[in-house]
Amino acid sequence: MYIGIETVLALVALPARTILGFELEPQFNEPYLTTSLQDFWARRWNLMVSSVLRETAYNPVRRASVLIIGPKWAQFMAIMASFVVSALMHEAIYYYLSRARPTWEVTLFFVLQGVSTGIEIAAKRAVRDTWRLHRVVSGVLTLGFLLLTGNWLFFPQLLRNGVHEKAIKEYSLIVDFVKLVL
Repeated sequence: MYIGIETVLALVALPARTILGFELEPQFNEPYLTTSLQDFWARRWNLMVSSVLRETAYNPVRRASVLIIGPKWAQFMAIMASFVVSALMHEAIYYYLSRARPTWEVTLFFVLQGVSTGIEIAAKRAVRDTWRLHRVVSGVLTLGFLLLTGNWLFFPQLLRNGVHEKAIKEYSLIVDFVKLVL
């Protein structure tokens, strides 16, 4: 998925740079080098969405929640709000791509990611830099968790509805068009 999105963004960035003369901001920051879920979701994967969610969901919910439930739980509520908003956005995208009723697997994927990220942050806070996994180990565990949960909850709905087959056909049409133009 990462390679596909990165390729599409590179194809969009090329004419933007050539014709319009400006650079598009990168959308990823080497996500394969992640060391934790917090690192992956906040600093490495889909940077534009992370930035938007931080300003529209995380910060407002955290500010409002801190007064009611305190700073420790406010952070968790803000994380969950961000992941739920992302989940609902992805459900809408999946509906648009497949025209199939939501199965809510995607929402479960994002809720699971939010809960896991919150637990990870709490665990880091509890050990306070006195104990840390080696970055290779934590990276493998993080990517393994993302691959496992993604294959379990994120991708099945797309695969069941043939979205990948439609995308491959569309990519081949784009390649044929570029060949024709060149």
